[in-house]
Amino acid sequence: MKLPSLFGGTRGLEAQIDLYFDKVQEAGLVFGRAMEIYLDRGVSEEYGDLVRRVTEVEEEADDLRREIETQMTTHTLIPELREDVLSLIEQVDEVTNHYEAAVYSFYIQRPVIAAAYRADFAELARMVQQTAEEMVTAARAFFRDLSAVRDHVKKVQFYESEADKITTRVGRQIFESDLDLAHKMHLTSFLDRLDSIADTAEDIGDKLSILTIKRMV
Repeated sequence: MKLPSLFGGTRGLEAQIDLYFDKVQEAGLVFGRAMEIYLDRGVSEEYGDLVRRVTEVEEEADDLRREIETQMTTHTLIPELREDVLSLIEQVDEVTNHYEAAVYSFYIQRPVIAAAYRADFAELARMVQQTAEEMVTAARAFFRDLSAVRDHVKKVQFYESEADKITTRVGRQIFESDLDLAHKMHLTSFLDRLDSIADTAEDIGDKLSILTIKRMV
């Protein structure tokens, strides 16, 4: 169900929102690559470069978000949905913040992940990134084609559920292992940190479902 633009033909604002979503996706790609590098060889020079890149992308996304918010609050564009869309943009920003926090946590704390768990951590990182990727696609659809939102939100829910399963399964395996308690707690805290990205993306997906219904009424 395609509807007229929320912005009454304000192409500049539409382009900024598209670029903003591009930055969120880029942060996810850098996050995914950083996880691959860390699980393969720990904190290396390349990993450090990726950490810095995530920070740069997060700052670029923040600048765009502020420009979008300024335009939306100073112009009478979509009065009936303005607050909802502003809230959506701010909530999406939490995902890039989570990406940055995750890679920095690995960089600073350098958890020792045994070979037995590395494939599971890698799979969790992929599921987390995929959850957020589908969320961004659903958010784009909200501004372009409402008929596509539902399908992508369903995918968000699927990948988030898979991330939860991995987190639960691996956490149980870690606590059943012979590792000392401090090491167990350390590793599971990183599982939870990664899983929180998927949780946030799912929350945004739920919000998009509600906003889509409101817009279609």
